[in-house]
Amino acid sequence: MAAAEIEGLPPPPATEDAALPRDLVFVDLETTGGNAAHDRITEVGLVRVQDGELVEEWSSLVNPECPISPYIEAFTGISDAMVAGAPRFAEIAELVRQKLQGAMFVAHNARFDYSFLRSEFRKADMNFSATVLCTVKLSRRLFPEFVRHNLDAVMERNGLTCSARHRALGDARVLHDFWCKLRREVMEPRLAAAVRSAVGARKLPPNLPPDLADELPEGPGVYRFFGADGELLYVGRCSSLRTRVLEQLADAQPESRQQKLAYQVRRVDWVQTAGELGAMLLEAQWIKTLKPAFNRRVKEKAGTFTLRPAGGRIETVPIDAVAIEDLTQCFGVFHSAQDARKALLDIAHARQLCSKVLGLEQSEGSCLAFQVGKCRGACIGKEPLLLHNTRLQLALSSLKLKAWPFPGRIALRERGAGSDGWGATPGTDLHVVDHWTYLGTARSDEELAVLGARRECAGFDVDVYRILVRYFSKRAKLDWHELAPQDDRNLSR
Repeated sequence: MAAAEIEGLPPPPATEDAALPRDLVFVDLETTGGNAAHDRITEVGLVRVQDGELVEEWSSLVNPECPISPYIEAFTGISDAMVAGAPRFAEIAELVRQKLQGAMFVAHNARFDYSFLRSEFRKADMNFSATVLCTVKLSRRLFPEFVRHNLDAVMERNGLTCSARHRALGDARVLHDFWCKLRREVMEPRLAAAVRSAVGARKLPPNLPPDLADELPEGPGVYRFFGADGELLYVGRCSSLRTRVLEQLADAQPESRQQKLAYQVRRVDWVQTAGELGAMLLEAQWIKTLKPAFNRRVKEKAGTFTLRPAGGRIETVPIDAVAIEDLTQCFGVFHSAQDARKALLDIAHARQLCSKVLGLEQSEGSCLAFQVGKCRGACIGKEPLLLHNTRLQLALSSLKLKAWPFPGRIALRERGAGSDGWGATPGTDLHVVDHWTYLGTARSDEELAVLGARRECAGFDVDVYRILVRYFSKRAKLDWHELAPQDDRNLSR
């Protein structure tokens, strides 16, 4: 594509900053999974370029010191037997660091590769930091008219080939080929502007460690901000931890509420999740139990109300006052009794139901709505109560609380989805839920056994109910397995 066709990038100033990076290393890794905190590297591939000239190609298998799953073996072609005699990363760490030193770190879904290498260097008691260029972001900035920017899509659009796809050196060579094509076909000022935009640089508040941006992963999860005395300030969730946390903290000034929050933050921690469901469940749990200072206060279940039929009337009751087996006869979840009554009154007016029959009005004779033609007369016998109650049930049907759709306690499987087929997020989360109560998330058979055996009574958690009902409504098929107490089956595989 000609440079004139690339829109959305302002022409850069004619300064030295407009020049393209002169020293780059194109990097690809193969790993045992998608979580740098738990998984390990199985292969490293590097292509080093200086002043437009190829300097070196290098690759090595790496013994991950743990088994490679059949799924990963099928995906990469790397087996336990292949890495059995390979060096451990600690044995080649210094060599790898030398080959990366001083160059711009270029990779596809770069934070994945960068976070894995930093994790491995830390395990080897070594520091590593680099300026990172993600070719996914670069492709998006140069070619915004395209939807897909995974490596297969980039190869197809640009006529690139790879003799060893999903092997480290093969994929690193593809990235080098892509860069060379951009150098030929995109005018240098435009390409340099896209590189600067893709690299980005957000200024963090001075009280936070400067390498925080390097540590934050790209995947979904939940994060926490802590103050100087360890006070929990804020809990949030997002689809990209790095993007959201940096947006919330970077370039802040102590004026708005969010900016005041940013300047109080002294420490950030986070938990990666496989997807949005795990992030929503954990966020709700943390906010409710930890009560962070800057989050909007979540009302306790005792302050949550529902509408319950009582004869021909509808009464407003706290959800905690309703037996769990009777909740399916109730309608709606409301923050206060006043909200519940207002919702019922709005429904009565919209459907010409009798507010007196519903117990919303105390008066002699007909209700006020009948006197102005807004009630069909159930209050004076003009409309049969059976018909009125039928219309009431229809009017409330959309608010009826859902029954727990499973036999009992379940493990609900949520799989991570990497941008290039797998790997940018942890592989699988198993959310253990029992009758709208979230008990926790397991990532191993041992954790699953503990959660499956917990003795909490099944209950109704309003936040979990809302999260799961919304999640279930968007999916025709759910991946779940029933759990019995002391269930020791291997469900995490």
